[in-house]
Amino acid sequence: MKHTIQPVILSGGAGSRLWPLSRAKYPKQFLPMLGDESLFVGTLKRVGVAFGFKPSMVVANEHHRFIVNEQAARAQVDLGALILEPVGRNTAPAFAVAALKAAETDPDSLLLFLPSDHVIQDTTNFHKAVETAAEAAAAGKLCCFGMTPSRPETGYGYIAQGTGIDGVLGAFEIAGFREKPDAETAQSYLDDGGYSWNSGMFLMKASTLLAEFESHQPAMLKACEAALETVESDLNFLRMEMDAFAAIPADSIDYAIMEKTSQAAVVPAEFGWSDVGSFSSLADVQTSDSDGNVTIGDVILEDSKNCFVSSEDKLVALVGVEDMIVVSTDDAVLVAPKNKDQDIKKIVTRLKADSRIEADFHKTVYRPWGNYCGVAEGSRYQVKEIEVYPGKRLSLQKHHHRAEHWVIVEGSAIVTRDDEEILLSENESVYLPLGAVHRLTNPGKINLKLIEVQSGSYLGEDDIVRLEDDFNREKDK
Repeated sequence: MKHTIQPVILSGGAGSRLWPLSRAKYPKQFLPMLGDESLFVGTLKRVGVAFGFKPSMVVANEHHRFIVNEQAARAQVDLGALILEPVGRNTAPAFAVAALKAAETDPDSLLLFLPSDHVIQDTTNFHKAVETAAEAAAAGKLCCFGMTPSRPETGYGYIAQGTGIDGVLGAFEIAGFREKPDAETAQSYLDDGGYSWNSGMFLMKASTLLAEFESHQPAMLKACEAALETVESDLNFLRMEMDAFAAIPADSIDYAIMEKTSQAAVVPAEFGWSDVGSFSSLADVQTSDSDGNVTIGDVILEDSKNCFVSSEDKLVALVGVEDMIVVSTDDAVLVAPKNKDQDIKKIVTRLKADSRIEADFHKTVYRPWGNYCGVAEGSRYQVKEIEVYPGKRLSLQKHHHRAEHWVIVEGSAIVTRDDEEILLSENESVYLPLGAVHRLTNPGKINLKLIEVQSGSYLGEDDIVRLEDDFNREKDK
């Protein structure tokens, strides 16, 4: 890259329109939507140091902090600052906090703000567009990336292109922002040719952005500064105090700054972009069969057209169906017409209102040390599959209401039980009586897998008394 650019990866949101694939505690950016790599890892790699970028700054939901670390580590990507948001406040505060943090070392840092859950298929053209936007940003512009529309899309906002910016070929003033249109208006934008989809990606100088906040959102900027003053370092995380961050007014960067500033610019571009904001858009970036069907997993179709069908764990068969979405996971099944995919988030709203665990968690629950999956449960017992990453260990803990039995099925384990330390290999087991102080460690170089059988009067995850923890999770209480 000609310019030195600081990527800022925004990793919030719940991806509720992609339920049941996406859940609040493990949303779409961490899922391998295309191939084996998650959208988050793909984003990190596109702006990696190998291309001349600085190490990425990540602004993430506090609940996702260990997932961010684990996926970055597995992808062998070194992160810059990892800023945790204790509560969602939309994009504008995230932009301000990142700009304030970057300005501590370089007030004129060029900041490339990217959502963590977008697909970009043409990295070369993406980098060319970034260079053009960097030229505009260096000249004091707040630059958006506008995607050349390929259809009359009603799910995106639009940017009206104005006159060209002197000295920056390919960048234009913004004549105006347009809300998500109806179908007729969207078609008129497409016919006009002077409109772009608002991609939600931006490049701007930290000092320029902060000056615009000072001009248009002084109260928000002051609240962000106050929140940053509460920052504490925890492992590689930067934590802001809950009340201080919650006091920041919530707003999007579009409404708070971009629609008010006189410095807005756009770089129209084509690089195979999708925000993967719905199952229809996910289907658009997948390969379809001759009948327009996209299938993932074990799927059989008979006399069916233009369907999106995904199955994680079982055979799904469709007969005589058109324009439908069918998604099967190990704990939920979704069926919806394609033209109603924007309403899937209403299901998530109902799940949350009913306090259903399916709104937040998959059946497989991820932890900083690995993951576990429920296999069976009854009134006084529960069976789980547990996987522990190499070199990781669970907290030193005890339970007041349950005993546990561990059976090793793959790898090796060191089990601490009160004053004992026990080495276990495949097909060996250990019993942990109620109240025993215990810990599980994977000393090997492959994943440790075991079956855990819990028995007792109460089996909830909150019956864990952590005495020591490598991940400082006592701060979550």
